[in-house]
Amino acid sequence: MALAKAATTPPGHCFVKRTFHKPVYCHHCTDLLWGIIGQGYTCEVCNFVCHDKCLKTVVSPCSSVASTLVKTPVAHCWSEPIHVRRRHCNVCRKKLDDTLALKCEVCEYFVHVDCEDFVVPNCKDCAIFILDKTLPQVVQQHHWREGNLPANSKCVVDKKTCWTAECLAGLRCEWCGYTVHASCSSRVPETCTFGLLEPIMLPPSAVSIPRTEVPMEAIIGVQNRRKDTLSRESRSISEEFVSEGYKARESEEPAMRERSKDRDEKDEEVVKVFDGNSSQRRRMFRPITISKTASVAEFLTAALRAFHLPQEVGNTYLTDASAAEETELTDALPVSKLTRRDGKRPAVFLRYREKGNDEGQIHVYPSRLGGAVGVEHTVLPVTSHTCVTEVISLALKKFDLPDANPEDYRLVEVMLDKGVSERVMENSERPWELMKAVARESVRQMEMMRFYLQLAKDPHGSNIALFVGNLPPNLSQRQYDNILTDILGNAAGYKYSSIGPIYYEYGSMVITYEDSDLAVRAFYTLRESRYDDKTLLVMLLPNVQPQLIPDGVQPLLVFVNVKSGGCQGLQLIHSFRKLLNPYQVFDLDNGGPLPGLYVFRKVKSYKILVCGGDGTIGWVLQCLDNVGQDSECEHPACAIVPLGTGNDLARVLRWGPGYNGGEDPINLLKDVIEAEEVRLDRWTVVFHVDEKMEDKPTQTNSTAGSTSEDNTQIFVMNNYFGIGIEAELCLDFHNAREENPNKFNSRLHNKSVYVKMGLRKMVSRKLCKDLHKEIRLEVDGKPVELPPLEGVIILNILSWGSGANPWGPEKDDQFNKPNHWDGHLEVVGVTGIVHLGQIQSGLRSAIRIAQGGHIRIKLNSELPVQVDGEPWNQAPGEVVVLKSALKIKKLPMTELQLLTVMRLNLMQW
Repeated sequence: MALAKAATTPPGHCFVKRTFHKPVYCHHCTDLLWGIIGQGYTCEVCNFVCHDKCLKTVVSPCSSVASTLVKTPVAHCWSEPIHVRRRHCNVCRKKLDDTLALKCEVCEYFVHVDCEDFVVPNCKDCAIFILDKTLPQVVQQHHWREGNLPANSKCVVDKKTCWTAECLAGLRCEWCGYTVHASCSSRVPETCTFGLLEPIMLPPSAVSIPRTEVPMEAIIGVQNRRKDTLSRESRSISEEFVSEGYKARESEEPAMRERSKDRDEKDEEVVKVFDGNSSQRRRMFRPITISKTASVAEFLTAALRAFHLPQEVGNTYLTDASAAEETELTDALPVSKLTRRDGKRPAVFLRYREKGNDEGQIHVYPSRLGGAVGVEHTVLPVTSHTCVTEVISLALKKFDLPDANPEDYRLVEVMLDKGVSERVMENSERPWELMKAVARESVRQMEMMRFYLQLAKDPHGSNIALFVGNLPPNLSQRQYDNILTDILGNAAGYKYSSIGPIYYEYGSMVITYEDSDLAVRAFYTLRESRYDDKTLLVMLLPNVQPQLIPDGVQPLLVFVNVKSGGCQGLQLIHSFRKLLNPYQVFDLDNGGPLPGLYVFRKVKSYKILVCGGDGTIGWVLQCLDNVGQDSECEHPACAIVPLGTGNDLARVLRWGPGYNGGEDPINLLKDVIEAEEVRLDRWTVVFHVDEKMEDKPTQTNSTAGSTSEDNTQIFVMNNYFGIGIEAELCLDFHNAREENPNKFNSRLHNKSVYVKMGLRKMVSRKLCKDLHKEIRLEVDGKPVELPPLEGVIILNILSWGSGANPWGPEKDDQFNKPNHWDGHLEVVGVTGIVHLGQIQSGLRSAIRIAQGGHIRIKLNSELPVQVDGEPWNQAPGEVVVLKSALKIKKLPMTELQLLTVMRLNLMQW
């Protein structure tokens, strides 16, 4: 109940004194509000609650003015509507429990679905490259986000707890993670150093994105969950305020009347408020409850608050929406005089007074004009006759750039309502007339409208890169060029300026445009196209400016396989995008590792974090081999977050048997920073089919290999290579997973399937019986006699089958102690399924056969094989395993031994 108006009004709030009948916490100091009468104050717009003693020190702005305080607006990347526990809405400040909510996938912004209309577009600005700005001139500011702090957060100023689960309180920097009380924020140094993650952070000042209408979702590869967000059609004035979040429609009036019966008894009225013509056309409104004895001023104030508009908005008035002729409400008691039709609730229009309003003010902001501009924005007086050219000249003087050539600049209209939309204005346009036209459609739109002065030349440069994937592999450049020309057409407006690099074995490439408008048209045309029944994968890629990466910083390039580990991959990619720069985190479901490696190609020193199973790691390393010669950093250090079923390489490198979701993602990043570097031998496995079998090409499941013209196939091996019963079991599992991929979403289930398949193998026909008679083995040029067995495994690492060690413990024999960087492989044998089970359980070891650096195997019949868990049936022929530089796409069957050393991160446990 409102008792008295507050004496002062901190940032935009409409405070009234209230008596609280249940425990309430102050949103400023987080303490409990004590007392019985006159406990504190509440903002009638955003529900901010505070003590009387805190009233004059409140720094959190009301949602009615929060958008106007944003210097550089950045739209949020919304998730699908979800249920979120123990979080508060950043708009209305109420709990999100048991209601549908949205969360930003880049920053810690949470909001009710019904509050989406009043979201503040202040997401992390992750690409702030400014042309001609040098590294010493770069100053990173904190990006404060209110509330929803991690549990037990401490204020970096007074070291006291600044977190509470009771209300939206406290501040957290989205970059460095500093947490503070709102009252302490002014005592924190203005410069942000990225905190603990500074050694691996990609600074936003080193990232540039082209000035296009393509949203951030498309650039970082977030799934297109809201098709209207990625629409390439510019929003017209009449469509700007679609306001789908307005749940109150005329079809809901019966329910509204039922809920408001008690208000009738209290001498109150529920009135529908339409904000201009656009909301009336769509029959969308906001209901307000107003006293029947309210004055015109009180009625107007309530209407403005309903749309989160500041009360200071001048030249606004209300009209009767149901009257035969729309007239301004001027009666002393306007509510009782409203027209009521067919028993419906009365309705009013919120209007902007255009008559006699031939002059006003517009807000102009500098858009990354460099360090010469010392003001955040300027307010320019304009008339109905002031054109854009005059505005540019006036703004240059205000920004202390009097000698600048106005022709080198342009004026951009920016709308902050329902996200962020931009439009470059023509020089002949008149901004004040445009604002009045917008106000006719929506007063809120007019308030959310501003103008930016920016250089006509895009700081990003003229080279705009599009990554195009899902094309057939191993075609020629001319064939790829013809495919793209057929899709884009022969019109000059779509033709790209260059093509390349081309990743032939993956059917992917990068095409470059000199003009941003042409690039955008090509982007949307390609992403809506199909070839060979596959939808093309298209991404607009950012640029990384290596000269703006500080010395000692090795940015972390993160690859996440969201399909690995159930939902853990998806959770990790969300966490890493919040902790790091989203432009350094890539979803492998969108083009694989190639887009990320292309973006980082000019960075002289960086690290890689691979989140996935052993197959994912091999995929990333294989792509590194293919692009290494085109990159400044040929051998970046690699770390692992194991999400797969086996995770044998992760075990050997001490990253653990598997990420279970319980560890804080920031601890994973700390481990990457602290980890040491070790070497890993890598090997090439060459399969050559006998001439009589060449008319029957081998079918494989792996995409990590290449095939030469003489039917020679080349694969990369990091872990192990198997022939026989173990590979047959792996192939059966692979086929079962391909038939029902949705069932294989947990490690426990996957391992149980392996056990069931092994039991069936014990009683079924044995394809690999007497394997020792079907193959001939040669190690380092010497033939090796094989004992009776059903499987052979060649090991590079001492972990196989989810952590088992087939080589066994160290013992006194003719073999040396093995490791994964000694340049040798270990060859072991297994006698059958029972033996495999005993190895898995640690009861027995495999049969030690040989050690060596060059292995040749002759296959006399078709046999199952697997390389790093990728199985298939191999036709008779010859197999050679050797060290390789991995730069050769076609390797002849010779004794050639080439060595490459991959440096990987080792976490000490």
